[in-house]
Amino acid sequence: MEKEMLLAAIQTTLTKTKVTQLTNIAATQDFSIKELIDLTFNTDEKIAFRAGWILENIYIQHLHRFLPYATYFLDRFTAQNNLSCCRHYSKILALMTDKKAPIAIKNVISEYETAELVETVFGWLIDEKIPVAIKSHGLNILANLNAKHNWIKDELLQTMDFLVDKESIGFYSKVKKIRKQLAAFS
Repeated sequence: MEKEMLLAAIQTTLTKTKVTQLTNIAATQDFSIKELIDLTFNTDEKIAFRAGWILENIYIQHLHRFLPYATYFLDRFTAQNNLSCCRHYSKILALMTDKKAPIAIKNVISEYETAELVETVFGWLIDEKIPVAIKSHGLNILANLNAKHNWIKDELLQTMDFLVDKESIGFYSKVKKIRKQLAAFS
């Protein structure tokens, strides 16, 4: 699938079924995942969102197609400012940093300088304009990266203490899970 064909396909409203179809097409045909990542920065926010949705599905369902572009994704992560795309980006990074991530992804994360990613995610946590779903994934990302940056734990605990009364009950529930995860690092 060429970039132009994908762009035409995502200019209209997508359903979960259509996203799955486009994901499978993009994953099985000679389509550049790099170009898909680039489409998540499209000036039309709806096109960018739809590209992000497909990218998330590529990561989950066709990791072998995403893997060669994992570093490119990480390089672009901090530049993403479309909140709809940030939701997909934060979910992908949460999965990439998870202890259950495939070894190939763990290798990418271990070799990548993640300090700027951490800074960006902390910024998202304290930004009142950032939706709770992004913050929730951000908690996972930071807790997961604590193994690489042991200073994160104390900073994250303080940040969660600050935010817990300002966010939703769902966020509070996530904070409880993250505290347990961080306690395991003690």
